[in-house]
Amino acid sequence: MMILIIAVQIALPLALLLWLALLPARNLLGFLLQSLGIGAFLFALARVSQWALPAWWLPWLYGALWLAAVVVLAVRRGPSARSLIPRRVRGWVTMLVSICLLVIGSRYGVLALAGQSLPPVPVIDIANPFGPGQYIVGHGGSDPLVNGHMRTLDTSVERFRPWRGQSYAVDFSGIGPWGLRASGWRPADPSAYAIFGARLHAPCNGEVISTESSMPDFRVPKEDRVNRLGNHVILRCDGAYIVLAHMQQGSVSVAPGDTLTTGDLIGEVGNSGASTEPHLHIHAQRPPPEGQPPISGDPLALRIDGRFLVRNDRLTGQEW
Repeated sequence: MMILIIAVQIALPLALLLWLALLPARNLLGFLLQSLGIGAFLFALARVSQWALPAWWLPWLYGALWLAAVVVLAVRRGPSARSLIPRRVRGWVTMLVSICLLVIGSRYGVLALAGQSLPPVPVIDIANPFGPGQYIVGHGGSDPLVNGHMRTLDTSVERFRPWRGQSYAVDFSGIGPWGLRASGWRPADPSAYAIFGARLHAPCNGEVISTESSMPDFRVPKEDRVNRLGNHVILRCDGAYIVLAHMQQGSVSVAPGDTLTTGDLIGEVGNSGASTEPHLHIHAQRPPPEGQPPISGDPLALRIDGRFLVRNDRLTGQEW
């Protein structure tokens, strides 16, 4: 996985930018297609890939470098210095590769943008649950391309039914120094992650339905695929269940039956349950049918501080 991230999110964008800067097409149509193709591909990569690792600001750097290269090349050479179409084989190859990049970038960019739309289900509005800090969305949105939780909407897969309530969930990582989510590339110690130990507060007025606080915080990337929620709190707010999962062992400070007001402290982020590294999982759902698993209810959409959050959106915590 690390090799794939380095190749796709670092090496490939840099290679495309160097191609544009050092080997620009010598004809007007080729230069236009090369610029648009690389730009579209970088845009799609920025929207589709998770930028908690590597740093969240890298896509912005790539975009700035792309824009600078296009402007400098256009001004330096000028459209009058180019023929309209290629005169050599290399020029046609450049155009073909550029068209492929444009098609791929446009397709996946459009799908990622479509994931910003609210899904066709009721929407639950809640407050930002985080204490101080900066946080970034890993999974979130209304398209499977940007929200892996949506695979549990497939009712034909039997093993998805016990947790289909999480289908529009949002996963958060923390943002630490230099825009990185952890100290190191992928440290095993969960305390090395920016979000580990982040305070969590009740995001709504409601009643505590269920809690768990005794499960261990695993070293990365170990996880518990049986007790998927790990340490968690489930609240009932205005008829909906709000589920906060993967909390820190021993941190949950509320109990079933407690009545909470928005902002009440409920615990801290950990690395328990089906979590390959520290993060907060939060989702809204209908109460499950009687006798069924706790997160098997119908999924609902979630707005946090009025925002329907999608992959790579950032959220600032607050001092409650």
